[in-house]
Amino acid sequence: MKQLIFSFIALFFLSHNLTAQEEIKLYKDGPVESNEITAAETMLQGDFVINISNPRMFFYPAAKETNTRTAVLICPGGGYAGVSAIKEGEEIAKWFNTLGVNAFVLYYRMPNGHTEIPLKDAQTALEIINNRAKEWNLEKGKIGIMGFSAGGHLASTVGTHFKTMSQRPDFMILGYPVVTMKSELTHRGSRENLLGKNPSDELISQYSNELQVTKNTPPTFIIHAIDDDVVPIENSKQLLKALQENQVPAELQVFDVGGHGFGMRKHGIPADNWPDLLKKWLQLNKLID
Repeated sequence: MKQLIFSFIALFFLSHNLTAQEEIKLYKDGPVESNEITAAETMLQGDFVINISNPRMFFYPAAKETNTRTAVLICPGGGYAGVSAIKEGEEIAKWFNTLGVNAFVLYYRMPNGHTEIPLKDAQTALEIINNRAKEWNLEKGKIGIMGFSAGGHLASTVGTHFKTMSQRPDFMILGYPVVTMKSELTHRGSRENLLGKNPSDELISQYSNELQVTKNTPPTFIIHAIDDDVVPIENSKQLLKALQENQVPAELQVFDVGGHGFGMRKHGIPADNWPDLLKKWLQLNKLID
């Protein structure tokens, strides 16, 4: 009987360890600067994490037998007020694992009047992944970034504002992204949370990522629905135009029906098919087999 109980306990801990994800702090001794959020970190409705003051990422490694050595840093959306950690984080990471792609879900700090903080967290995360690529059996040149909604703005900011090669993603994947900070097209909540209520023209231009595209911006895959009434599809269209003008390989998949924030869950709508389209794009770009 004791042996049976011991075997059960051993099996439980083994299975737990197989599913547990590695938590990686972005700053060993904590961040130097503060976003001045002092309230306790909280998860609302089982998905939405607010008051992040301990920026970190969770590593979802691909199984050894399927590992393509490709990796993606996922930036969940949340209007720069929090992060949709499950729907636009964990669920996406686990899907990537089925393709042999290693995934990292980023819990980045909200700006709260400090515009530069989310970008610093995302760039730091990408630098860590690049610096530890050999340890994690990742291939440099196949380390990209993905983001949804405001997380898509953050991801596209990383892809257009890098200063070193370790900060540059090798590819970008953007889901119904906020791209511009121009008042007539942006998502007002994201803009206000990131830039404040009365940002300068210079700040608006700096964080309007369609204006920051260069020939060195990485290849990009974008999804967006025409009926998105939160983030106008013109955000993605203007980014696509800028990428094409700079001869950056880019693809925009447009859906008649999808709304905003559809993630990867099935809703019986045309946008349900986007993971299959992304898989083909990853194959064409030799990021997966």
